[in-house]
Amino acid sequence: MNKLWLIVQREYLSRVTRKSFILATLLTPLGFAAFIVIVSVIFGYESDDSKEVAVIDPSGILQKALRDEKNLFFRFVEGDLTEIKKQVADHTYDAALELPPIGDVLNSSYTMYYYAEDAPTLDVEDLIEDRVQEAVREYKIKALNLERAQLDALNTRVELDPEPLKEDEQDSSSMTSAIGAGIGMLMGFIMYIVVFVYGAMVMRSVMEEKTTRIVEVMISSVRPFQLMMGKIIGVGAVGLTQVAVWAVLIPGLTFLAQVLFQIDTDAFANAEASNINPDDAEMMLSLALHEIWNISWWTILPLFVLFFLGGYFLYSSLFAAVGASMGDDMGEGQSLTLPIAIPVILALYIMMAAVQAPNSSLSVWSSIFPLFSPIVMPARLAFNPPVWQVLLSLVLLLGTAVFFVWLSGRIYRVGILMYGKKVTLRELGKWMFRKA
Repeated sequence: MNKLWLIVQREYLSRVTRKSFILATLLTPLGFAAFIVIVSVIFGYESDDSKEVAVIDPSGILQKALRDEKNLFFRFVEGDLTEIKKQVADHTYDAALELPPIGDVLNSSYTMYYYAEDAPTLDVEDLIEDRVQEAVREYKIKALNLERAQLDALNTRVELDPEPLKEDEQDSSSMTSAIGAGIGMLMGFIMYIVVFVYGAMVMRSVMEEKTTRIVEVMISSVRPFQLMMGKIIGVGAVGLTQVAVWAVLIPGLTFLAQVLFQIDTDAFANAEASNINPDDAEMMLSLALHEIWNISWWTILPLFVLFFLGGYFLYSSLFAAVGASMGDDMGEGQSLTLPIAIPVILALYIMMAAVQAPNSSLSVWSSIFPLFSPIVMPARLAFNPPVWQVLLSLVLLLGTAVFFVWLSGRIYRVGILMYGKKVTLRELGKWMFRKA
């Protein structure tokens, strides 16, 4: 056991003291904060490309609809369309907008005509269409002698409020499913990244020591299985250290960037621009925070850690076995890692479907299947799956992880000292049942 922890200590300290690890750990939160700042600057940027549009409105009923906004200026003109188009060609105006008479007020469509050297940008097109649509609606209300109060009464916002079946059950709001889907998606992606990044890190560590022949010296004093387990535990501890540092630095630096650059990320701060009532936006934010607070974190987080450890040990042991089986040709790993990568990729896509329908047959059985459960079951935890499904999934995962660690150890002990031979999947099968 002492030798195992010496290997764990060596793997951990040799990685966390590297400049590359320290820089990656510190610069990633800085990069995330810089990304937030850059994105806020991009979305807050107002184009300096101003346009002056000549508007031809013979009926005169839409003149109040188009107002100068941002860098778009409307000039209502009179005259022949041909003459106006010549002025556009001579750059007197940047574009011409023809508004034909509305005609029959019962018509459900209205077409405008835009003349310019270049097609209108999407924001210009949306702005003109929205403003003219409002004006046409106002004209039709007056032409048909309709009462605005009666028309407004026709607009009804319909919401679905989930209620508990029993009085002692916890009440939920309409945002419960959205919050659960977001949390489930986040946990599933974390598992996906961890399995691939740190599993591949274990494989590269084994490959480096094998190709440099360092492993021959180490095997003389420790058993191959101890060496493999030391690498898996040591690299896993490195990953947990990095995630822990990011969990502290990313929120802190993001908050600091918001304060220094005065970035407002509250939904109700931009309520007017997004046509959302400020009171409704604040209420939605309060509901979201309430739902997040009411989630059973004391159950989800320990389960997430258990599924994290089970999935990490399961796939890292397989990656370690592949690393031990590879020779000098690094291209051999592509064919050997493909059977490992396929279940992980399939689990990612199943996880995306699971957050939409967490109780479907696909979601339930995939969250129980050991090769998929490390990614799919964490995505279902926020939806309170039945206890028997969680326990069965966890028992099968941990049992499969132990079996795969044992199986990979048998491959590792043979492959780690074998050179000059191209290994196939059939050869790996023979190593599993080879006597010591």
